[in-house]
Amino acid sequence: MSAPDRPYADLTPDRMLDALEAIGLRGDGRFLALNSYENRVYQVTLEDGRNVVAKFYRPGRWTDAQIGEEHNFVAELAEREIPVVAPMGIKAAGEVEGEAAVLVSPTLARYAGHRFAVYPRRGGRAPELDDADTLERVGRFIGRIHAAAGNVPFVERPALDVETFGQEPRDWLLAHDFIPTELRPAWTGIVDLALEAVRAAFQRAGDVRIRRLHGDCHAGNILWTDDGPHFVDFDDARNGPAVQDLWMLLSGDRASMTRQLSDVLAGYEDFAELDRRELQLVEPLRTLRLVHYSAWIARRWEDPAFPAAFPWFGMQRYWQDRVLELREQVAAMGEPGLA
Repeated sequence: MSAPDRPYADLTPDRMLDALEAIGLRGDGRFLALNSYENRVYQVTLEDGRNVVAKFYRPGRWTDAQIGEEHNFVAELAEREIPVVAPMGIKAAGEVEGEAAVLVSPTLARYAGHRFAVYPRRGGRAPELDDADTLERVGRFIGRIHAAAGNVPFVERPALDVETFGQEPRDWLLAHDFIPTELRPAWTGIVDLALEAVRAAFQRAGDVRIRRLHGDCHAGNILWTDDGPHFVDFDDARNGPAVQDLWMLLSGDRASMTRQLSDVLAGYEDFAELDRRELQLVEPLRTLRLVHYSAWIARRWEDPAFPAAFPWFGMQRYWQDRVLELREQVAAMGEPGLA
């Protein structure tokens, strides 16, 4: 297997195609790398003319059981005719170039140390989130996803909380040499103040219901067609409050976000009721995502894809902007929640 700091060094195009051939999907040599940093994702044209999407999971990030929970969740949603893209079943595993493919589950295989799944290709465009009807339709399907999730949380996959998305990333960044020395006091002071405000907001919200979520429900993971939306990439599926799957659809000033929220909930609450206490978690969840994002890039920095994609990371200006950003978040968390 690849070294931990270069997890895809040995995932060559030939090896990727061999992995697919080992489960009976023979490519015709055409493939296209898709936009994904955490995993490696390719659109592959098969000899029979079909296009599929092969997803090679980052080694060490998820256990087999955690990936299995993701796949089972998406399959459950697909069975309920909710427009999601579920992994294809793998019927058999063989051997190519002296390397055998191993079936980990009905939808997950391992080849040459790399776990992978295959999805049908589904096209689409980004949704127009400034359109009220689009927001209502997207909200309706998120409501269906949450209604289908019911009261059964993930067992293997983690929860989105202050410790895992805030405190632990904060501690990791301070333990490693990414923040410029002259900015460490300013960043440490404001991130601690921000996390204190996040904790206070969760305490005010009280015992809100924790459910299975998409977890990363932004416009890039919603593909729009003439028939409406379909949801892709449940790789970040976690347990958490329902509003986590809603707030990333909101943008702009407070008045704009209030209007957008009203449009989303007009569709969402056809199928699921949102606990209004969760609305005060919008800015705290945004704050956690900002802290987690910096640590996510830093943890992956030895992966050659990350310096190429984020060349500005680590520069003094980057951390100055993060300090200002967190100050703005502290101010935002001091205001009443959206209504």
